[in-house]
Amino acid sequence: MQACATDAMTKCMAVAFLNAFEPRKLKSHSMFRCDSIHRYGESKRRRSISLWIAAVFLSWNAGNAIGDQSVPSRLAPHPKPATRTLPKTISVSSHAEPTSSEFNVLKTAAETFNRRQHTYRIEIAPAAAFGTHYEIWAQRAAIAGNLPCLLDIDGPMLTAFAWPKYLQSIDRFVTLELLHDFLPSIVAQGTYQGRLYSLGQFESGLALWGNRRYLRAAGVRIPTLQSPWDLAEFENALAKLAALKSVDYAINFGLFNVKGEFYSYAYSPILQGFGGDLIDRRSYRTAKGVLDGPQSVEAMKHVQRWLQKGWSRAVFDRADDFEKGKTALSWTGHWVYLSYRKALGKDLVLMPLPNFGQGIKTGMGSWSWGISSNCHEPAGAWAFLAYLLSPKEIIRMTNATFAMPARRSALAQSPLYGPGGPLRLFVHQLEMGGVPRPATPAYGTISKIFEEAVSNIVTGKDVQSELSQAASIIDQTIAAHRNYPYP
Repeated sequence: MQACATDAMTKCMAVAFLNAFEPRKLKSHSMFRCDSIHRYGESKRRRSISLWIAAVFLSWNAGNAIGDQSVPSRLAPHPKPATRTLPKTISVSSHAEPTSSEFNVLKTAAETFNRRQHTYRIEIAPAAAFGTHYEIWAQRAAIAGNLPCLLDIDGPMLTAFAWPKYLQSIDRFVTLELLHDFLPSIVAQGTYQGRLYSLGQFESGLALWGNRRYLRAAGVRIPTLQSPWDLAEFENALAKLAALKSVDYAINFGLFNVKGEFYSYAYSPILQGFGGDLIDRRSYRTAKGVLDGPQSVEAMKHVQRWLQKGWSRAVFDRADDFEKGKTALSWTGHWVYLSYRKALGKDLVLMPLPNFGQGIKTGMGSWSWGISSNCHEPAGAWAFLAYLLSPKEIIRMTNATFAMPARRSALAQSPLYGPGGPLRLFVHQLEMGGVPRPATPAYGTISKIFEEAVSNIVTGKDVQSELSQAASIIDQTIAAHRNYPYP
């Protein structure tokens, strides 16, 4: 009786097994119906042997025994190997072009990070992968909630991402010791409403590059940080250099072959040198009376005058006049160092910007890294960012791009910006007169409208009218957003 019951149970378990894997076959065979099992006698027992084996295997997996018998050792499977946890993917986007030295250094850093640990895997998408301008793509992705975990943002645009909470604060990851090693300008650039949202590997610098041979030929003194040119000496130098037969014009401002963010970066320091600015920084609620105030108007009238006198020139089809000796001075940033050095050699001289009355004022700020609010692995994003922010990686990046290291510990090791380095002047000038671009969500409008105003002014349009119109548009934008209240 016991044997019959066991045999019936065996066949019923076989039915369940076949029902899971081959239900169609089961329907066509009434012998596999549990209520029919008693109809079959010993003559059918051989047919059930294979089913019994399947039932034993099934019950073993469930951790049960059939009757009081244990599973035969010859049927026991080998122990399963331990499952290896796959690394969590951290998506990263960069503005850098895939063929640039900046992207190559970043890519190498990601590959090294991936080899050294297996908790996270970094996957980087360069700017070319987005099919449009990087910042436009980033804004659209932010609105759609599709930002990668880690992305780089141009310094002055940080507030446009932090205000609507597209970024999450990184305060919880950053120790005071680490924070104090960064240049104050980098910390200020990454902070909005008292919270830190980004940190970067490098800072930037704006200065005057000069051709020593032309300066000597014109009898023009080479300025220093301790004794920069004032407005009168600067204009006198332009007049003397423009008179040299070996040059086409005195100074290249890049006004006609460089567009976009360069205008605010490079030319707002002229406003600030005269005492003007892009916006009232006490409230960040109005540009009226500041951008179109008397100091700003005076500054832009001088820029217009420099062009009218022929000291600078409209050049649209080339950007290498300084390298080719067609101009004696160039008003631009650190990134030209390699090409300028190759072209001029020992005749290349780096000089501070003029003091137009309010002290030396220089552009500052650069690309920095932030963690998006939709990132589900912020600890992983920070792990990679912390690696990028190590002094070793900062030195690797800045040696490739000629940018200023963002940390003091890296700065001290830099062959370019450290003590005695050829670009050391940028560091001291930044300390003396670095002015961040306005930290307001309205900055995108400010930058675009200022670019349009300057473009019109240098072609001869009325300075006051252009700046007043620009200030009105900025104020309308701020008012439309109710002064950008911080939630």
